[in-house]
Amino acid sequence: MSESSNRPPVSLSPGQWSFTRWRTVGQLEALDVNHPLFRATVFLQGAHLTHFAPRDEADWLWLSETARLEPGRAIRGGVPVCWPWFGAPERNAPEVKRRIHASQAHGFARTALWKLEDVRESAHEVEISLSLDANEDFRDLWSGHALALMTFNFSVRGCQIALTTTNLSSEPLAFSQALHSYFPTADISRSRVLGLGQSNYIDTLQEWDYRSQDGPVYFDGEVDRIYESGEPLTIVTPRGSRKLRTVGSDSTVVWNPGPEKAARLSDFPDQAWKKMLCVETANAAGDYRVLNEGQSHTLGVLIGRG
Repeated sequence: MSESSNRPPVSLSPGQWSFTRWRTVGQLEALDVNHPLFRATVFLQGAHLTHFAPRDEADWLWLSETARLEPGRAIRGGVPVCWPWFGAPERNAPEVKRRIHASQAHGFARTALWKLEDVRESAHEVEISLSLDANEDFRDLWSGHALALMTFNFSVRGCQIALTTTNLSSEPLAFSQALHSYFPTADISRSRVLGLGQSNYIDTLQEWDYRSQDGPVYFDGEVDRIYESGEPLTIVTPRGSRKLRTVGSDSTVVWNPGPEKAARLSDFPDQAWKKMLCVETANAAGDYRVLNEGQSHTLGVLIGRG
């Protein structure tokens, strides 16, 4: 999946960073990347990417105008990290569900404070790595011990995101997850997702029935589907297109809240559903993963030009 140049980014300490700076945004700490070729913003809370764009281009990601940057509150937009479970706890496989002691959807990683591991920079790329040790501190929410490592690689060609989970416990660990990527569009009614034709999917809005996709995915009101596919995809909007290439995924979530749910969502303007869509790289539904002691699994996506 990597599209690295011949000279890999060099690991640097804060005093040596050329393009990366600490910045407080709202009430949260972020790493701001201002490279001659591109820009990006990554928050320590949630290891959350909220902005990426090559120089002089519009943001490749969608961020709500009313997103609240506060401790303990998930950021609406960008790429939230759903981990170590995806969706409502009760909708997960029994092996995943039995570890969850909370009612909240999408796990705790997106509101947890991650640790900065490394910043690597070169003339062509910037790579940022953050980690979350899910240990006894989270026992009220979840039973398990795992290390999550999030790595972002930015270049003028695109944005590569990789989430690696390592089981640090002595017993098998089952988990589900997603990179909940939000993308902008000028008009949701003129947007579509290519590459899921002939895939089966779970329609969560129709009593979780299984259905089959015929042709591109279009948006006409609320859409919330879990596709049994990890194939390369293309998002086509009036603004242009983006290609998604994944690793470690055999499920893709496509979501748009539509007008009625948008009115109920927090930190989401009532009309914003017309200007965004989510295509999420996932291990969801039957695609949950199990790791034995010491094993690792990487879920990743490369967001590139269409």
